[in-house]
Amino acid sequence: MLDFFRNHKRLMMFMLILVIVPGLGFVGIQGFRGFFDESANVASVNGHKITRAEYDNAMRQQLDRARQMLGAQFDIKAFDTPERRSQMLDGLIEQRVLADETQRLHLTASDDAVRRVLLNDPVISSLKNPDGSIDVDRYKQLLAMQGMTPDQYDERVRYSIATQQLPAAIQGSAFTSKTLAQHLTELAEQQREVQGIAFHPRDYAAKVQPTDAQLQAYYDAHRNDFATPATATIQYLVMSPATVAASVQPADAELKKYYDDNIAHYRTEGQVRASHILIAAPKDASAADKAKAKQKADELLAQIKAHPDQFAQIAQQNSQDPGSAAKGGDLGYFGRGMIAGGKAFDDAVFALKKDEVSGIVQTDFGYHIVKVTDVKPAATKPFDEVKDQIARDLKTQLASKAFSDDSEGFTSIVYEKAKSLQPAADKYKLQLQTATVTPQPDPKLPPDSPLNNAKFLAAVFANDSVNARNNTQAIDVGGNTLIAARVTDYKAAAVPALDAIKDTVRQKVIAAQSNEAAHKDGIAKLAELEKSKATTGFSSPLKVSRNDAQGMPPAALSAIYKADAQKLPAYVGVDLGDDGYAIYRVNAVVTGGAVDPQRLAAAQQQIAQVQSQSEAEAYVEALRARSKVKLYGSLESSGNAQASDQ
Repeated sequence: MLDFFRNHKRLMMFMLILVIVPGLGFVGIQGFRGFFDESANVASVNGHKITRAEYDNAMRQQLDRARQMLGAQFDIKAFDTPERRSQMLDGLIEQRVLADETQRLHLTASDDAVRRVLLNDPVISSLKNPDGSIDVDRYKQLLAMQGMTPDQYDERVRYSIATQQLPAAIQGSAFTSKTLAQHLTELAEQQREVQGIAFHPRDYAAKVQPTDAQLQAYYDAHRNDFATPATATIQYLVMSPATVAASVQPADAELKKYYDDNIAHYRTEGQVRASHILIAAPKDASAADKAKAKQKADELLAQIKAHPDQFAQIAQQNSQDPGSAAKGGDLGYFGRGMIAGGKAFDDAVFALKKDEVSGIVQTDFGYHIVKVTDVKPAATKPFDEVKDQIARDLKTQLASKAFSDDSEGFTSIVYEKAKSLQPAADKYKLQLQTATVTPQPDPKLPPDSPLNNAKFLAAVFANDSVNARNNTQAIDVGGNTLIAARVTDYKAAAVPALDAIKDTVRQKVIAAQSNEAAHKDGIAKLAELEKSKATTGFSSPLKVSRNDAQGMPPAALSAIYKADAQKLPAYVGVDLGDDGYAIYRVNAVVTGGAVDPQRLAAAQQQIAQVQSQSEAEAYVEALRARSKVKLYGSLESSGNAQASDQ
């Protein structure tokens, strides 16, 4: 189909004009657009639309996080399910409901709260200059790569803080009684004495002799289990800032210009090391208290002038700054604006030379006497010293810009020159690579490999790629990375003949029949024990608890604790799947002593956290119930959908 479009572009354009233009004339542009409006949305909350693009982006981010966490164990089929898609949509709806309530209550976040969140962000912290200030230019560049300005990002953070105030208030008020925590802790630590009998499939394997007919029947019933997957040998191109960077080499003149334009980044402002003595007198103190503090400061200044070598001792004995008094008043090295004393403090300190002592300096905290103990003058790193770093930074920036400028052209040439990737490789100086892939991700590859992207693999094994041998489209796999491929060889999935895998099939049949025999004997033995109450044949007694299973399978532990403690001894049978069958004799319940106070406090806190989370979820659910929520059809398709109210 795509091949037909490529070869009949003019015809297809003419047909589109015939269809679209009369429609526009009949219903008008706004009416025509109205036919498709809801297809771009997945839901609305109180009239606010949740777009399909917003939903797809959130789903993609969730899958990327799961892929990074699980690595080779990541299976997209386990995550991209109807249930998870529904959960994702519910999460977006709840965010919107909470945002509406936050707006209704006029909740917001202060500038200080936003600033604290920004400064605690590890990415932003990595942009600090040596003097502790944030490199504003690099900060702006970082946000620009995400399509935002600092003001826009501030508002996003403010919005996030504001919407968390309501659930945080609910969670912060949760409380669990000590009695409940003690009861649940005692249950968790309760022990049960048990003995077991195991029926292992391996003990039956030697007795199983499957016939040819049984092998054939098993093979016929499980053909797909023995299938070899389809494989495709491909040529492929990857376009990203990293691959584009190989062809980007900034000239020395560009490096020098970058250095001159960003000279502030390579300049270290002057710093001093100083010690101070503080006599506290806050700005809201009474006039009498301030006068008393000033008198004390004057007396200390006189002492220091008489004995300048005793500044540290005088500070230890008299300074009311708890952070520096014990260190003789030492504040360490700092630049302007780094000490909370404000402009008055900075002006006084930076006017002093080494070993000079100031007069009385008044700030909002009280009265200071300052001594400068060292001076580091301002310095600028020479161009030659930072040239290599500039080259790396500039190369990264130019590569990002080149990727942004060329990605659309790359996408077009891959589509238009459908029978070869060489034109795209030549034009954008990309390396043409080869690989063999299957429809499923390869666990041997890094989890973030473009070759493991589900959308890319689906495009490789599409009919247009496999049969017509056309290039795939340029697939966006996230992380500013595009990949396109062309199938050069294809082998369809196939099921080997029984004779070729007869030994493998025999082992499967032996395992299945051995497991069946183990289960059969186990169930029969359980019925016998329930009648006879026999004690022979069991293992030595073992004490288990919910907190310490002693290596017992979860299914077995669950069955043991379901046994009625009032009717002991009790016998329980447990299906262990491929591991066979087990019978456990529950002899007694062993209660522990007094619960350790620290463990009880931890349990009380954990239960409160669970309770607070439940209360917060119930609150959001109540908000949703009183909101007008509308869903628009299936989450699997981007086509027109039926709308439904909730």
